[in-house]
Amino acid sequence: MVADRLPRDRTIRAVDLGAGTGSNVRYLASHFPVRQEWLLVDRDAALLAEAVAALRPISNVAMETCQMNLGDLDASIFTQRDLVTASALLDLVSDTWLGALAAQCRAAGAVALFALTYNGQSTCVPVEPEDNMIRELMNEHQRQNDKGFGLATGPDAMDIAARTFCAAGFHARRDASDWVLPPEARELQKQLVEGWAQAAREMVPTITPMIDDWLRRRLEHIAANRSHITVGHEDLAAWPAAR
Repeated sequence: MVADRLPRDRTIRAVDLGAGTGSNVRYLASHFPVRQEWLLVDRDAALLAEAVAALRPISNVAMETCQMNLGDLDASIFTQRDLVTASALLDLVSDTWLGALAAQCRAAGAVALFALTYNGQSTCVPVEPEDNMIRELMNEHQRQNDKGFGLATGPDAMDIAARTFCAAGFHARRDASDWVLPPEARELQKQLVEGWAQAAREMVPTITPMIDDWLRRRLEHIAANRSHITVGHEDLAAWPAAR
């Protein structure tokens, strides 16, 4: 759907915000057969260098990089861009930052695509009685984070982003893109539940023994190769209403 709203008769000019090692660009490049010029923006120079090395073999992609802290959006990175994209970013930013992002996309007349935004939902199998409580504490912890963008939207990010882009004159579409972690993804599952437990402890230190007992049981499920975890994520596409 996004590809259909991008130019077909000339080079596509795109910017990837918080590009990291370039995984988002590597995925998207295969869906845009015409020539592409990408600006990769990230605060970490080492990650940008890794991204350039990984993307160099893709014949129809030209790249430039910009080492920048995205806390304050610089209008220059949006100038004449056909596509603005990011992955796993929106739940880290504030509603004010999202408003500024939508305004920059609108000024550029750009299509926007934001992948893998956490939506506050998760399920674990086997079920433990404290699962919902731990999830809600973790969600509240996310809302109190500030990664340099203001207080994070966290699990509310997708609702706020869709509403913000529509108010800025965009059509918007949301689709599920859940993380589905099977039993063999043991190390990732372990890191995930340990992170949830730590966030829950920080929110309510007085129930640390209960949280630790929950974590022990979850780790036992993981070690026994019987743990399935799904973490709710969504993608958001937005395009100017005039298009």
